[in-house]
Amino acid sequence: MDEPKVIFEDNHLLGVNKGPGWLVQSDRTGDFTLLEWAKRYIKDRYNKPGKVFLNPVHRIDRPASGAVLFGRTTKGMSRMNQLIKERKIDKFYWVITQTAPPEPMANLQHYILKEKMKNKVMAIPINKRPPKKAKKAILDYELVAEIEGRFLLRVKLQTGRPHQIRAQLSAIGCSIIGDLKYGAMEPLPDMSIALHSSEMKFVHPVKKEDTSILADPPDTPVWKRFKSFF
Repeated sequence: MDEPKVIFEDNHLLGVNKGPGWLVQSDRTGDFTLLEWAKRYIKDRYNKPGKVFLNPVHRIDRPASGAVLFGRTTKGMSRMNQLIKERKIDKFYWVITQTAPPEPMANLQHYILKEKMKNKVMAIPINKRPPKKAKKAILDYELVAEIEGRFLLRVKLQTGRPHQIRAQLSAIGCSIIGDLKYGAMEPLPDMSIALHSSEMKFVHPVKKEDTSILADPPDTPVWKRFKSFF
């Protein structure tokens, strides 16, 4: 896996561009995580004694790539959590799909229901009665380009449900390249999926300044063909 790259840093927040394959937080695999890497980075950079306070503000899936934001202080963390609750953080993703979406741009709304045994979710049409524990999932997408039978989409999340983009695009017959769990025809060589967290925009929770965190997609063949659009 490629070494993560720090893309934003101040006294309250740390932004990291993670490559595919990195876990944000620990799971049953026990693999070394992005959180552990980031804590080590802070400890070494600032020669901090003892434990480092650092917590992820949000998470992205292991096979995906892109911007992950951490809180470095309890004040920064609690205020970022409030921004998430109030939907005051704009999150943008690049996605490459194996088929064209039904419309060049659209607002997608589904109910998302976890299937714990399969470690995936179901995207249920919004016009159906939602099952218990299902949560509403909303996103906007725009088709940006087509090259060699691959389709680049720009996605803006309105909600932050697990596997939301993957499940909602699959539900409209537009699976993400490499995402076997949600209908892709074949894997990518590195077992990644073509889903990249590219930008986060918000008012800084402490400084009260407009803040934008940008992350370049991986330098791999699936992304290189669309490089001129990033």
